[in-house]
Amino acid sequence: MDLVIRGGTVVDGSGAAPRTADVGIEGDRVVEVGRIDARGTREVDADGLVVTPGFVDIHTHFDGQATWDPVLAPSSQHGVTTVAMGNCGVGFAPARPDRHDWLIGLLEGVEDIPGTALTEGMTWGWESFPEYLDVLDRTPRTVDVGAQVPHAPLRTYVMGERGADHLQHPTDDEIAEMARLTREALDAGAIGFATSRTDVHRTKAGENIGTLKSGEAELLAICGALADAGTGVIQLISDAYQSPDDDFAESELAIIEAMVRTSGRPLSFTVQQAYHAPERWRHLFGRIGEWRSAGLDVKGQVAPRPIGVLLGLEATANPFAFTAGFAEVAGLPLAERVAALAAPERKARILAEHAEQLASLPEGLFRSIVGGFDVTFEMADPVDYQVDASWSLGAQARRDGQDPAALVYDMLLRRGGTQLLYLPLFNFAHGSLADVHEMITSPLSLFGLSDAGAHCGAICDASTTTSFLTVWARDRRDGPPLPIQQVVHHLTRRTAEHVGWRDRGLLAPGHLADVNLIDLDALGCAPPRIAHDLPAGGRRLVQDATGYVMTVKSGVPTFESGVATGARPGHLVRGTRA
Repeated sequence: MDLVIRGGTVVDGSGAAPRTADVGIEGDRVVEVGRIDARGTREVDADGLVVTPGFVDIHTHFDGQATWDPVLAPSSQHGVTTVAMGNCGVGFAPARPDRHDWLIGLLEGVEDIPGTALTEGMTWGWESFPEYLDVLDRTPRTVDVGAQVPHAPLRTYVMGERGADHLQHPTDDEIAEMARLTREALDAGAIGFATSRTDVHRTKAGENIGTLKSGEAELLAICGALADAGTGVIQLISDAYQSPDDDFAESELAIIEAMVRTSGRPLSFTVQQAYHAPERWRHLFGRIGEWRSAGLDVKGQVAPRPIGVLLGLEATANPFAFTAGFAEVAGLPLAERVAALAAPERKARILAEHAEQLASLPEGLFRSIVGGFDVTFEMADPVDYQVDASWSLGAQARRDGQDPAALVYDMLLRRGGTQLLYLPLFNFAHGSLADVHEMITSPLSLFGLSDAGAHCGAICDASTTTSFLTVWARDRRDGPPLPIQQVVHHLTRRTAEHVGWRDRGLLAPGHLADVNLIDLDALGCAPPRIAHDLPAGGRRLVQDATGYVMTVKSGVPTFESGVATGARPGHLVRGTRA
């Protein structure tokens, strides 16, 4: 055998209980799991380590980065060996040459990916979606990638400028063309179709995404293309999860049901808990349960931790960024900015302006960013994602007789201005992880929403694979830990099977040799940090991991002791895999 991993605690991805076993690999396949007498060209002692399949992350936004970056960190640093892109209906194909700048502005606005980095990093070389897949296919990398057809580029490719306007509807001929191009993409290896129906998704210019109010005729024609092809999944985000309006939620659910009935294909959609609609997710899960009982393959995509924005002086946002006193120094180099902000007179001015601003803000995401101190936490080292509102910075300030805003202000100046704070925007309405526990243990849910590759200056949730294991299987404080086999199943086989990748996510003979060797005691997430390592010096949040002794992709070690080996065994995954 080429590689034998000896004596590890094998958690094989199926949900079966852990067992001590060897894993034998020949070429890119697992050939034996159990007691192996044969010797390997390379032998790895896994005694004391947990051995799992490589993780499969089906909700990333590496669509542009994958055309120039062979490593796709931080996902590849956190045990991920396969990613799916094109989520939320945004991406870069199909793309007419005169729409390149618009598509870059779309991703910069919707996903907070620096436009300068995309402009310099992408060399394009495609117009159609099949041509885009061909470009991806020519780049070796550390992980496998698969791509869905994103609705927003498809719409503007067919409708031109009208397609970017969410109030414009396509003609019958345009609808037919969108369906034809979707079928063409599926035949070339697209893994599905994705769309967005949320007001939060806006272009760099602040315009709503063109797909926001797409009608049933348009959506069902595209779903019909999936039905005709007999392949592909559907992924979408709708404001149903965060709307307190029952009628609106029901209208969105009716569209989702029509899409899955028309396509006959698996569908997943975003389910999060919003502060202003804290029980809506239960309503959505109830409907998913009804659909599944009727034989429809629908799942709620959920995150295993609160989805949080990172606040900092170098990040996209901080609570004081919108005051005049802060704006005056915002453009200074970091060291000079910290010195200016530390001056007592400027601090007093900014805190006064902040208090006045906060008093006038309505409930919503913006108010949470500006003044959500009761759900804001310091990012310590190592990061503890098992947060509880009782130890937020707001609660800490009140216990110490301080002004919460002043404490947060001082905290942002620490570590030379590089200190980051964690503000859960979703899945924390009741100040604990109890509702997240209910979501991730439901048979109706699907692990997702890492958004890896996106929100470069605000969110770093590519590490959710690691924290899923640490928070729930190892360190849980407010209840018994989840069985590790349950967590691993959700990170591997369950996500792989959903998109039709049946050749991975399982340590069993004949399956792809994607493997993680994990020191569970040492597993953890370092604090996120700002790096300027994208093309054109573009900024992004990166987060290192500890505890990954080895990651193997298609039989080849890509990371050893957290260090990339330089191997590039990853490739494009076209369509489903037997």
